[in-house]
Amino acid sequence: MLDRIKASMPSLAPAEQRVARLVLGDPRAFANLPVTELADRAHVSKPTVVRFCRSMGYDGLSDFKLKLAGTVSEGVPFIHRSVDPDDKTADVLVKVIDNAVAAFLKYRNDASTFAIERAAEALASTYKTGRRIEFYGAGNSGVVALDAQHKFFRLGVNTISYSDGHMQVMSATLLGPGDCVVVVSNSGRTRDLMDACDIAKRNGATTIVITATGSPLATAGHIHLAADHPEGYDRYSPMVSRLLHLMIIDVLATTVALRIGGGRLQPLLREMKNNLRTKRYA
Repeated sequence: MLDRIKASMPSLAPAEQRVARLVLGDPRAFANLPVTELADRAHVSKPTVVRFCRSMGYDGLSDFKLKLAGTVSEGVPFIHRSVDPDDKTADVLVKVIDNAVAAFLKYRNDASTFAIERAAEALASTYKTGRRIEFYGAGNSGVVALDAQHKFFRLGVNTISYSDGHMQVMSATLLGPGDCVVVVSNSGRTRDLMDACDIAKRNGATTIVITATGSPLATAGHIHLAADHPEGYDRYSPMVSRLLHLMIIDVLATTVALRIGGGRLQPLLREMKNNLRTKRYA
């Protein structure tokens, strides 16, 4: 619950941020103090305190205090870190969406445009020389790698994705200078992905890694696109991390498309769309 409040800070109004800091500063005191005292300490009005609680997805101050007092229990850690066992469907809806939105806003504020530009330039250069672009991921990240392959394939890029560790190692062995590989990992600690990244890099391919800061994989590639979020990779179901990785792929695909230019790309996409019409019911 406290981690979720931290992640939501950028999306809150300034007055609600003061309430959030009060919670984070002393959660036990917040759970026991009356609303008048809370408002005075945060230098806000009493309605603002209640509004903050509702912004966090709770029915009001009483509901918020009840859940705050129970933060020593782990909630439902293997489903979603901000969801509590007794939450109603409406609570789940608000919390899951707010958690994702907060992570997106944090990424927007923290992302390195320099790293994104380097990655986009490397991918565009690989495309222009006709060399290979490959995407690697394992487990849930394998689905993200497949989505990336689909997006870049539509741009006319010579690309493929692999989620099998053996295939990743074999394919990385065949890469060379001018090729590019994008490795996606939530934990940044998957042995197969580390091995494939090291092999591709040793063979001269440009390696781009999308993973958490401070992980072994983050320093293994040439270009690191940080995907940091409050979701623990070892305990929680990968919801926010998956969405964050997909969004980073969308940003990369868009920036690469702009570098490729619309002269050839636009007619190609238009023809593709026309050809797909026969696959749909009128």
